[in-house]
Amino acid sequence: MEHPPHHREMPAWADLGSRAPLASLRDAFAQDSERAERHSIELGDLRVDLSRHLLDEDHWAAVARWGAELDLQARLRAQFEGQVVNVTEGRRVLHTALRLPAGHELLVDGVDVADKARRERARAAQLAHEIRDGHRRGATGQRIRSLVHLGIGGSALGPAMVTQALGAFGLPGFTCRFVSNVDGADLATALVDLDPETTIVVVASKTFTTLETMTNARAARRWLADAVGETGARHHLIGVTSDREAAQRFGIEPESVLEFWDWVGGRFSVASTIGFPVMVAIGPESFEEMLAGMHLVDVHAVTAPVATNVPMLMALVGAYYRERLGLGSKAVVPYSHDLARFPAFLQQLDMESNGKSVRLDGSPLDGATGPVVWGEPGTDAQHAFFQLLHQGTDVIPVDLVGFVKPSRVVSSTVDLVDHQDLLVANLLAQAWALAAGRTEAEVIAAGVSPEQVPHRVFPGNRPSTVILAESLTPSTLGHLIALYEHLVAFQGLIWGVNSFDQWGVELGKELATRIGPALADPSQRDDLDPGTRSALQWMDSRR
Repeated sequence: MEHPPHHREMPAWADLGSRAPLASLRDAFAQDSERAERHSIELGDLRVDLSRHLLDEDHWAAVARWGAELDLQARLRAQFEGQVVNVTEGRRVLHTALRLPAGHELLVDGVDVADKARRERARAAQLAHEIRDGHRRGATGQRIRSLVHLGIGGSALGPAMVTQALGAFGLPGFTCRFVSNVDGADLATALVDLDPETTIVVVASKTFTTLETMTNARAARRWLADAVGETGARHHLIGVTSDREAAQRFGIEPESVLEFWDWVGGRFSVASTIGFPVMVAIGPESFEEMLAGMHLVDVHAVTAPVATNVPMLMALVGAYYRERLGLGSKAVVPYSHDLARFPAFLQQLDMESNGKSVRLDGSPLDGATGPVVWGEPGTDAQHAFFQLLHQGTDVIPVDLVGFVKPSRVVSSTVDLVDHQDLLVANLLAQAWALAAGRTEAEVIAAGVSPEQVPHRVFPGNRPSTVILAESLTPSTLGHLIALYEHLVAFQGLIWGVNSFDQWGVELGKELATRIGPALADPSQRDDLDPGTRSALQWMDSRR
């Protein structure tokens, strides 16, 4: 791959980097009544308000020039077209091909990978329908009423997040649970009240060798076999993998193995057959709506002008904050209980992608890369960490996500009519308070005693992005997922890193395989580090 241009060599970066950040968001809004309208962009179901960032009009013009000079869209298009952009693993990165509509082809080495993905998704959809309508039954003939998905990382976090987010669209009376932790408590808790005769277990692993997933899978298979026998257990197992033979050797029937490919990275895989539990939970039709929502943003990312390209603008502003202002952290706060797992999903998406310290050619980076991404749902977050966001010594940009309408039907037995308005009011209030703050004069005018005044002042000028939609639907969720996917990809292109490998997770896993045998056999401890040997000796005395 051609060596990417260095983002600091661009004239627009010199212009942008030379400008002090906006001194007062409060004054900027007071002097410009059209600021919010001018810097809000509608993207499908979403309204993305970028007006509360520390940028004046000259900053914004420099940001747009910077994106154009970096030629980010052409470089993203190379990924879409199937060039090998994951250079350390020699792989293509084609999760966008998973959501190409019927009639669109993408030829890679003479193979239409989009058609291949659609055909495998059709197999998954058929299997999902059979489970949902009762045609696929367990070994004893009982209807399947629960699904337990075993995976880790992107093979679990994506489908778990989406299933929870779209719970309002779920199949009534059907239970869907996700197990990722090798801590046995995770699996035990998931299985404790389920009937193996009415449960399907999905094992999701690209290679069917992932240590944590396969440890859980063997235990779940024993749980099934204890109830319905070894042969009967095969009727309760589904595999999602790129290695069909390995899944079949594990004991999964060929017709119950769903495939995905090495050009689908784990954290980008929810649109593939990794999303099978989502299909079962909300139905294949709603799953297709989510994919259509993703595709709309895919098209936007590679066609919209820089000045209105939402993921690119968010990426450029984030890179400016990270490097020019030294802001090393970013919070994501969805004002939606159903999106409780969305911040965790974005943690993996962003930090596993751009938590890198070398460029594509292996040369060391001379600046910062991805921020620490974290968050929790509002309004709980307000009573947990918003104190730091408002009055702490660190400036932390915040993405606030909310919806006009509730995602759940109002219960006839519980009066919930006031909840959504209060939820949205809190979101908008936080954006206002973060931007405007409260001055010393305002605190004094409110009658606060002099000794309390310093404690009641809010500095303001804390940046935020406000993302609103009418309601949380499959399409809207697809928009949100793809928006952040492309934000991450654009930032990786800005910094010149490989956003699609994750070697940083390998060393600890490798060392764990060495420590495991040494837990029971002291003779295998000689080559362990002193800290580990000391810990094992302490553990020996307490076994």
